[in-house]
Amino acid sequence: MIGRLIDGRYQVRSRIARGGMATVYLATDLRLERRVALKIMHGHLADDSTFKSRFVQEARSAARLAHPNVVNVFDQGQDADIAYLVMEYLPGITLRDLLKEHGQLTAAQTLDIMSAVLHGLAAAHKAGIVHRDLKPENILLADDGRIKISDFGLARAVNNNTATGQALLGTIAYLSPELVTRGVADARSDIYALGIVMYEMLTGEQPFKGEQPMQIAYQHANDQVPAPSAKNPRVPVELDELVLWATARDPEKRPRDATAMLDQLIEVENAVLGFGQPGSHQTQPTAVLPRGYAVDHQTTGQTQLLVPAKAAPPQVLDKPGQLAVRANRRRRKGYWLFSLVILLAAVAGGTGWYFGQGPGGLVEVPVTAGTTPEVAAAMLQDIGLIALHGTDTHPTIAAGIVITSNPGPHTMLKRGSDITVIVSEGPKDIEVPTLAGLSQQEASDLIASAGFVQGEVTNQFSGKVKRGVVIRATDTDGGELPELFPERSTIALVVSDGAVPDVEGDTLDQAQQRLTEVGLEVNVADNQFSNEVDKGRVISMSVPDGTVTRGAVIDLVISKGQDLVEVPDVVGMTRDEASKALEDTGFRFAYADFFKVIPDALTKVTSSTPAAGEMAVRDKVVTLGITVSG
Repeated sequence: MIGRLIDGRYQVRSRIARGGMATVYLATDLRLERRVALKIMHGHLADDSTFKSRFVQEARSAARLAHPNVVNVFDQGQDADIAYLVMEYLPGITLRDLLKEHGQLTAAQTLDIMSAVLHGLAAAHKAGIVHRDLKPENILLADDGRIKISDFGLARAVNNNTATGQALLGTIAYLSPELVTRGVADARSDIYALGIVMYEMLTGEQPFKGEQPMQIAYQHANDQVPAPSAKNPRVPVELDELVLWATARDPEKRPRDATAMLDQLIEVENAVLGFGQPGSHQTQPTAVLPRGYAVDHQTTGQTQLLVPAKAAPPQVLDKPGQLAVRANRRRRKGYWLFSLVILLAAVAGGTGWYFGQGPGGLVEVPVTAGTTPEVAAAMLQDIGLIALHGTDTHPTIAAGIVITSNPGPHTMLKRGSDITVIVSEGPKDIEVPTLAGLSQQEASDLIASAGFVQGEVTNQFSGKVKRGVVIRATDTDGGELPELFPERSTIALVVSDGAVPDVEGDTLDQAQQRLTEVGLEVNVADNQFSNEVDKGRVISMSVPDGTVTRGAVIDLVISKGQDLVEVPDVVGMTRDEASKALEDTGFRFAYADFFKVIPDALTKVTSSTPAAGEMAVRDKVVTLGITVSG
């Protein structure tokens, strides 16, 4: 696909990412001379109307939104068998990449990202669109600081009771209870998913875990999401309350849409970060000042002046004061030792968590063979592994089905590790060897070594190909083989039985024996007189038109011998009378040409050879002796 020109306009430059439904490429829009993200549906899904409708739906859903926090869709179309979507190119990373690198985020970072996401989602909900697949992979963090929502492939128009039409659309770890139990989604389902994302940002892990996807789905349907502070004590209570509100099991107890949650998020920001409070002077949610500098509060507006901090004047201590200083030092040393113990305990606990339930813990790779790429990715993601996409050919596993994973099943890996899901492209096409002209055994050996399967062998009579030699190779339906054929496909052979035996002139018994020995059946179609073939012998054989295989019926005509007729008495007749009498009996006649010019009435037959009364072969020439009378 790299280097290809799509629809005469989009020049593909490189691959950005690959998912279960489509691959995203970096491309150049030659008409507008700009870089774009080109999303191309996988070829094996192009004929699936369900996937194609989702692909088109993504374009329509995103095109209805014009918001800084939603990835723009520029174009959608079809080029031959390629369905594509043209989107805004946003260089950067996903929220999943950020979580993979940092584990958990600060409260300020979480609020900053959630604010941008909720602004974009609020626009979608206002336009009547439910995203239905919100997760860290679909939240893009651009290099220039922009934050955008992507992938509206599962989006649908919202109403009070929007059904999915299928079981569990979306990623299992972020499915709301109503989607799990009733297959119904509305704007509050998106809020639930964002609550799970927010929990993951604050704690570095998802609230529910399980070895199988359905275990996680069961927890979503039956358990309440715990407070993030139970995992991360540094989480403010205001953020605890916001996560618990967004992830309430009862949709009626959640924010009605993204706008309602955004309003509450702004209040939480003010409470947690101090935005908008009198006396607060912040240039950034997080500011790091150089050592030796302090903030000059005698400023106006948003500008703050960093000035060197004044050094404390030297102090002169008397002896009692020095004792007090020593006592304070001892107390500080005790506090320091106590703090060190607490710190070491925290490190030990954190280390235990990290290598137990945290990112450093080991998980067992599940068996993904036989599933779809989407299901396999969800299974791996649910246990903390990052699913990558790979492909390979396979002789028996259908295209689009997972062959295995790399590393393979039951391997122990650290959470956050990459694992490649190998998806079948179906059997590979290999070159068909030339089989005609080989012996049957040679052809069978070559079929096996080339990677095919030996099929049925049909024997056929041929006057041009020697017995035991392959006439041609075919597919299982008898059709002609292409130059390239899928591996492990079955190849049938047509092998020569030699020519059909020629039995003309044989006796009937001889003919039957020779023909039945080679697998042919005999039918006596007729018995005829023959002046050339002796009685009881084969005059002729009739071979069926087209292919002659074993079991075919050969029709034979058998001689009844010569057809003898008595020569009539024509002596005393005129020439014409004798000729007619002989013809009526089945003979031919002959006489000297001289008599042809003499009138018939003047001629008279004096003899015949053979003579009258003799038996002669029908159609034999009888010679007449003629005189002239007068």
